[in-house]
Amino acid sequence: MLVQRVKYVIWAADLGRATAFYQNVFGAELTKMSEVMSELSLAGAILGIHGGGEGKRTWTGISIQVADVVAGAAEVVAFGGGLSREPQDEDGEAPHLAMCFDTDGNEFMLIRKR
Repeated sequence: MLVQRVKYVIWAADLGRATAFYQNVFGAELTKMSEVMSELSLAGAILGIHGGGEGKRTWTGISIQVADVVAGAAEVVAFGGGLSREPQDEDGEAPHLAMCFDTDGNEFMLIRKR
């Protein structure tokens, strides 16, 4: 079987708000938009956002690597998301993990390379 592409889809109660969140926080590029779904390109990955979600807190399994987890977590909050686990120093090193959620309750991890 020849796989043509892989797309990870999350749900959003407010499609426009969720799409804007990933564009503003992560610089994701909007590649498709319809009344019910958007597709974003993010560091070579495809993130689909489907409208009609309930806006409930949901673990997605998405992990997004950034250079600075503390600064990234602050941006998540500044654009309407939140933190379920704030970045914490580990053994004298800069934090490598923050547990976050977007404007529609989709949980994801911010990580830095270790």
